[in-house]
Amino acid sequence: MPRLSEVIAALDDLWPAERAESWDAVGTVVGDPDQEVTRVLFAVDPVQEIVDEAVKLGAGLLVTHHPLYLRGTTTVAASTFKGRAVHTLIKNDIALHVAHTNADTADPGVSDALAGALGLRVVRPLVPDPSDPGGRRGLGRVCEADAPLTVREFAARAAERLPATAQGIRVAGDPDAPVRTVAVSGGSGDSLFDHVRAAGVDAFLTADLRHHPASEARAHSPLALLDAAHWATEWPWCELAAAQLDEISDRHGWDLRVHVSRTVTDPWTAHAASRARPSPTATLPGSAARAPLDPESSGAPN
Repeated sequence: MPRLSEVIAALDDLWPAERAESWDAVGTVVGDPDQEVTRVLFAVDPVQEIVDEAVKLGAGLLVTHHPLYLRGTTTVAASTFKGRAVHTLIKNDIALHVAHTNADTADPGVSDALAGALGLRVVRPLVPDPSDPGGRRGLGRVCEADAPLTVREFAARAAERLPATAQGIRVAGDPDAPVRTVAVSGGSGDSLFDHVRAAGVDAFLTADLRHHPASEARAHSPLALLDAAHWATEWPWCELAAAQLDEISDRHGWDLRVHVSRTVTDPWTAHAASRARPSPTATLPGSAARAPLDPESSGAPN
């Protein structure tokens, strides 16, 4: 069986820490470099529920996309929820390793996995990494649809193929507009609107879209916006990353057992759909209420 240090070295080759943003906190959080590793669990969030799953699985390494301590800390006391996670990990000889923005911009990375889940063909990075002479690394991806779609059909596809969450898929734009080219970015993406407009795509699928940036983006152009749950847009990377480690394990003869958590750690747990009703201003001359998408296409769980 490989030692933790050997597995971490392989993960660092996939997602070098120096490619993370300066504000990020990536790398190994807890773990003895000399301990042997037989099982690895990939997940998005290093929350207690996932830590307990790693314990039950008998994993020696937990790899998450989101950092445990992004802004630092002065305590790991078990009386805090993050400290409790640290205590549980150490007591059970489980290491924790984080690949965040260094996995976002990797080739392949988080947005490649998202594009693959949606059946899109990746054309290029949305925001290229200037340090990559091959032009393959970077933030987000510009993609082409595998077949002609409308916004409505693309939203339904996203709702079907991404993990189910309470939010489902929110849509801004003409439901019947054609979609041939798409920009995608796993995680929060409304800081990328300038790059999305420059790419000239028909639609942008990401997460955590806020009111004002989305409103302004729609005012600039007929760009369709699809807003999925943050967790759902990043979870496909766990399967991609697990497959990458599986390949490395086979190459080195490590015989690692690599698992992907299917526990939904999106913080939103329920969704109450709005029902169409007359707007207070709908009877004013020249006014009209907006027609909603079919609720069955909203992506909300049944």
